Amino acid sequence: QVQLVESGGGSVQAGGSLRLSCVDSGYGYTRNCLGWFRQTPGKEREGVAGIYTEGGAANYAASVEGRFTVSKDNAKKMVYLQMNDLKPEDTGIYYCAAAPWNCGTWHAYNDWGQGTQVTVSS
Repeated sequence: QVQLVESGGGSVQAGGSLRLSCVDSGYGYTRNCLGWFRQTPGKEREGVAGIYTEGGAANYAASVEGRFTVSKDNAKKMVYLQMNDLKPEDTGIYYCAAAPWNCGTWHAYNDWGQGTQVTVSS
């Protein structure tokens, strides 16, 4: 049973924006860490952004810092990724993910959604 479900992917020109959403529906409580990963063509899956659902402290990959913003809505069990100033190298499949602790450690994430495609054209 898929517990993390993403939405909001699509195609955009370079410099444009997209907002991804993810609902964490599998548990009766809000997990400590929610985040976003991506797999770009020819590369392994990498962490993009993570956020503590309690407190809201967030961390980002250097490649997206200043352009992407992660946020959450605990009441709705949602996590979002606002992506601005998109570049062709941001093209890939974006996955929502959850971790029980250590939100800033990419290896801590152990539950994944099925992914949503983001395509940025030049």
